[in-house]
Amino acid sequence: EDLLATIEDGLRRRRFGSAVRLEMMHETPTEIITFLQERLRLDHKDIFMLEGPLGTADLMGLPVKRPDLAFPDFVPAVPDLDGDEEGGMFDTIRRGDVVLHHPYDSFSNVLNFLEEASRDPQVLAIKQTLYRTGDDPRLLGALRTAAENGKQVVALIELKARFDEQRNISWARKLERAGAHVVYGMAGLKTHAKVTMIVRREEGGLRRYVHVGTGNYNPKTARLYTDLSLLSADPNLGADIAELFNHLTGYAEAEYTYLLVAPDTARSGFEMLLDREAEHARAGHEAWARIKVNQLTDPGMIEALYRAAGAGVRIELILRGVCCLRPGLPGLSETIRVRSLLGRYLEHARIYAFGNAGQPEVYFGSADWMSRNLDRRVEVIAPVLDDTHRDQFLRILNTEWADTRGSWELREDGQYEKLRGDFSAQQSFADSRHSG
Repeated sequence: EDLLATIEDGLRRRRFGSAVRLEMMHETPTEIITFLQERLRLDHKDIFMLEGPLGTADLMGLPVKRPDLAFPDFVPAVPDLDGDEEGGMFDTIRRGDVVLHHPYDSFSNVLNFLEEASRDPQVLAIKQTLYRTGDDPRLLGALRTAAENGKQVVALIELKARFDEQRNISWARKLERAGAHVVYGMAGLKTHAKVTMIVRREEGGLRRYVHVGTGNYNPKTARLYTDLSLLSADPNLGADIAELFNHLTGYAEAEYTYLLVAPDTARSGFEMLLDREAEHARAGHEAWARIKVNQLTDPGMIEALYRAAGAGVRIELILRGVCCLRPGLPGLSETIRVRSLLGRYLEHARIYAFGNAGQPEVYFGSADWMSRNLDRRVEVIAPVLDDTHRDQFLRILNTEWADTRGSWELREDGQYEKLRGDFSAQQSFADSRHSG
């Protein structure tokens, strides 16, 4: 009944829970392995012998200055979104959608968006989902300021974000003390969507401003991960996101016109888009799909990709992590190619593009093609409605597919082969910001 109390109890028990995995270096003496296996009551299959040092994440904290072994410093671009003095960022966004490509574009504009809303006397409400927030004080400060200024602040904080539970509990309590309405998510589902809605009183009535992203509201990871943000005043997106928040806060069932939302419509929507490409291919039209996600493990989506490939759809997949699909198999996946892109920044954005018989449709959002994302999480996938931004998303996919410095291609035998060449998509994006 009380999710907060349940999570807190679980955190207290975690220190004394049963061990599930033991990692040791190959040169660990046998007597030490035996001693730990007995004391921790582990089966042999729970012990993993690894090459090299353990706990390498701790090396991030070492103050080692070796420019010859490090990437050169990069300063993200900060697009000027201030608009006029009266309307500020809201004036800029009202004139047209804004797309930010992190970390090449600074995440600071997203924080500026929230801070401006917290101070603006015309803003009536701020609603936001929070999954992994980090420790940056600007985000928490903006929401607290908004609540203290009498605005309706709704923060949907996912307490079940693994290993961020304690931080999220702390945030929840601070926001509640400031007067915010804190929601802890839905039973049986993790809220993984990255969305914000701001309601502002303007001439002619109320207007909704929204942010939809592929990454968390975490300024630290926004400097290390590649992600995409959309700032928009489009009334159609705003209406759908209002439906989403009404549903998440328990007020109503939701019907979406533009958004694909897991676990309700995302899976069926993606399958429909792939099946439509298959119909175009069978009709003799050019048919293609370009998908960029972190992981591809869901059996249903793999079947849909195989069906599309069988009809002749050309499919290009950029998958940083696990891929359970085999490309290039005769009669099954001959038209599918898979690449993994690794580099200075962790590739984290999700983009879904479809040819649509010469009228491309592009979506982006928070969902990988995994069963947990499509069936057991609240995910938001938004269409890119503006033609210029649609072309921008397609250029991003084309540039990343052209990468040769950090790309590996998956062969039909399940092995990855490093591409040869020196073109870096990430460096190209960084250079374009400096040249601009």
